[in-house]
Amino acid sequence: MAAQHSNEYLTFTLGKEEYGIEILKVQEIRCYEAVTKIANAPEFIKGVVNLRGIIVPVVDMRIKFNLGEANYDQFTVVIILNVAKRVVGMVVDGVSDVIQLAAERIRPAPDFSASSFDTSYITGLGTMDDRMLILVDIEKLMGGAEMALVEQATVQ
Repeated sequence: MAAQHSNEYLTFTLGKEEYGIEILKVQEIRCYEAVTKIANAPEFIKGVVNLRGIIVPVVDMRIKFNLGEANYDQFTVVIILNVAKRVVGMVVDGVSDVIQLAAERIRPAPDFSASSFDTSYITGLGTMDDRMLILVDIEKLMGGAEMALVEQATVQ
């Protein structure tokens, strides 16, 4: 019965924090490779890559979340996502594992509605032993007005 009320998340790191996204949104995980830069793109959009004939925009989450300088090393990966019928790449510091979180292990996200930053993409905080995961609704994040990666796909 508990398995029916649990969700699987791919966990990844950005700096010292650990995040989780629904595993069903993940298409594949790739090593970071050079991207083709696009003129006038926001800084967090690193560029595009050709993934088996599909041009995929690549977003650096460290830059997007203002977590300091992005250093690319052997642990840096690109998570390829299927978001609202669009393929998008997300650069993260590293991938941890796939975990299953029962509903009772997920706490509501703190309310920052009075603040000047958008946290609507945070669905909750998952707890496992001594770990805390920031659970992210990747469709909401990638479809936000600032990113507009999903809306562009539906307009074309």
